[in-house]
Amino acid sequence: MSFLVPFYSLFLFLSFICTYSAPFLLFQAFNWESWKREGGWYNSLSNSVTELASAGVTHVWLPPPTHSVSPQGYMPGRLYDLNSSSYGNQFDLKRLIKAFHQSGIKCIADIVINHRCAEKKDGRGIWCIFEGGTNDGNLDSGAPFEPAPDIDHINPTVQRELSDWMNWLKNDIGFDGWRLDFARGYSPQITKIYMDNTVPNFAVGEVWNSLSYRQDGKPNYNQDSHRNELAGWVRTAGGIVTAFDFTTKGILQQAVLDELWRLKDSNGNPPGMIGILPQNAVTFIDNHDTGSTQNIWPFPSNKIMQGYTYILTHPGIPSIFYDHFFQWGLKEEILKLTAIRRRNAIGPTSRVRILASDSDLYVAMIDEKIIMKIGSRYDVGNLVPQDFHIATSGQDYCVWEKKGAAYIITWSSNL
Repeated sequence: MSFLVPFYSLFLFLSFICTYSAPFLLFQAFNWESWKREGGWYNSLSNSVTELASAGVTHVWLPPPTHSVSPQGYMPGRLYDLNSSSYGNQFDLKRLIKAFHQSGIKCIADIVINHRCAEKKDGRGIWCIFEGGTNDGNLDSGAPFEPAPDIDHINPTVQRELSDWMNWLKNDIGFDGWRLDFARGYSPQITKIYMDNTVPNFAVGEVWNSLSYRQDGKPNYNQDSHRNELAGWVRTAGGIVTAFDFTTKGILQQAVLDELWRLKDSNGNPPGMIGILPQNAVTFIDNHDTGSTQNIWPFPSNKIMQGYTYILTHPGIPSIFYDHFFQWGLKEEILKLTAIRRRNAIGPTSRVRILASDSDLYVAMIDEKIIMKIGSRYDVGNLVPQDFHIATSGQDYCVWEKKGAAYIITWSSNL
């Protein structure tokens, strides 16, 4: 039966291409403080399932589900213990996943497999006092993580046991795919092993490296090296997994500060990962690390809707952050953008034609179906043809649809 293996691999690869070419919307369904919710986060989130389905969300990213020495879940210990999670117990989790599935939404588990914590700290404050164990581990295959011991992913036994655990999360708990935390902590070749062994519906890696910066602290215009590193990680990991497009985030959050000329590369294309490998690029504005109460690398708070206008009209796989949708009062504006994306079948590989990229104005046409603009300049000149009409608008943003779209509204005065 070995002759069937290449055909199976080809079928698997093609199925992922078809999946990632279809309309796709990821939603991060937690923030850094969600573990504190009285009554449990899983139970609280169950009240939002119907609303997220109506918004067109196809995949929801849930927090780390296992026992952890930190309440947020990113310092895991007993991997099969889902009853010690600060977000709720195993029963609540399975019930939540079932509710999402009944509404047509896939569930993504936040998988923390770079490191693992013991029950006790040593004198340095590192969670590394395990019972038993050996000293014959291999060298780390990626970036170090100081607070806890790294997992020896080169060991075949470790690979098998982690794959078994991930498949248990799929087959018994109900998860459909993975968000790979701190994926630069182990080599992309290791990521490929887990992708092959678990065959997720969707997977995205967190490969967060710094952009290149000028002496004045602003990003360099050319970030090709940064986005090529992300694309290289994806390809080495087998070409099926996606990666968070940190290049686009870094450029976009600087560009909206009256530097919108940054949004066109030297070839006239989007400058982030979406400009070279859009079907594998997950775009986002903020997450539990960059925003929320950690606020490590936040998007300008008064420009958030310009950011969403960009990622929800452009190629790639856009991700919406819980805080922006449910806590910032932006839900209705975001919903209008997701409806436009669905209505016009804008997807990961949609085509972008940049019509203007000046300091105070960025205009692009996507798939010849919609035109979007962000920036403080009100007048777009003759860039928008007469057969396009406004579908939504707000502070320093606007989206036009080609005549015949489902609905037309009036251009608001606060554009």
